[in-house]
Amino acid sequence: PAETPEGQACGLVKNLALMATISVGSMSGPIIEFLEEWGLESLEENAHSSTLTTKVFVNGVWMGVHRDPTNLIETLKKLRRKDDVHPEVSIVRDIRERELRLYTDPGRVCRPLFIVEDQHLVLQKKHVRWLNQGTTDDGEDFKWQHLAKSGVIELLDAEEEETVMICMTPEDLEDSRLVAQGLPTMREKELKRLEDEAKARAREKGEDETKVIVLDPEDKDPSIRKKPRNEASQPHLWTHCEIHPSMILGICASIIPFPDHNQSPRNTY
Repeated sequence: PAETPEGQACGLVKNLALMATISVGSMSGPIIEFLEEWGLESLEENAHSSTLTTKVFVNGVWMGVHRDPTNLIETLKKLRRKDDVHPEVSIVRDIRERELRLYTDPGRVCRPLFIVEDQHLVLQKKHVRWLNQGTTDDGEDFKWQHLAKSGVIELLDAEEEETVMICMTPEDLEDSRLVAQGLPTMREKELKRLEDEAKARAREKGEDETKVIVLDPEDKDPSIRKKPRNEASQPHLWTHCEIHPSMILGICASIIPFPDHNQSPRNTY
């Protein structure tokens, strides 16, 4: 949590993030039927099997085991993005424990994130235009909930959020695409441009251009948004993107001025 009271309630009282919603719950029956169709082996059938299988839980109840969890999860997520499975259903795979946990119960805190496929946002300009108009080009209604139904955004709860990679801005996606192609990132291009300009100025003045030192703009401008320095340590496979970086905060934390220039415990209180 980014903000919590001091004293006895510290850590127990938390604040909802700005776009968070509480799940209202849906029927677990359709999920269980789907699992049975897609190769779920009941506990009675699998009592003496020694091969590596993944346990499948629905709302905390052990329903059976599955031999191909990767394929099962991909199918479930595709169905959720098409609105065939309720958008609030949570799909969590714990690879270390060899467990697949599905939750359809009410009371989970979920928040929306843009879906990323092949390092590109699924969101397109037409979706934004349709939202502004309130209708698609064909005249059909298009509201916020239609973004989830058309696979543009996804509601993730706290547990599923642990299993995905979320980038803060679409620029991060662009950088990861450039790195994957072996091309320089935006920041590297800007540094190269500044260096070339400085060397050109040195040549005009008749100075030694090999002694030119260019400062990173991030070092000079304290108000600029800092990016991690070591691009090699950055993951280059994102699955989701924040709608806006401030959406990870609650109402109280989002009105703190310059929280990134402050100690985190100061923000917490």
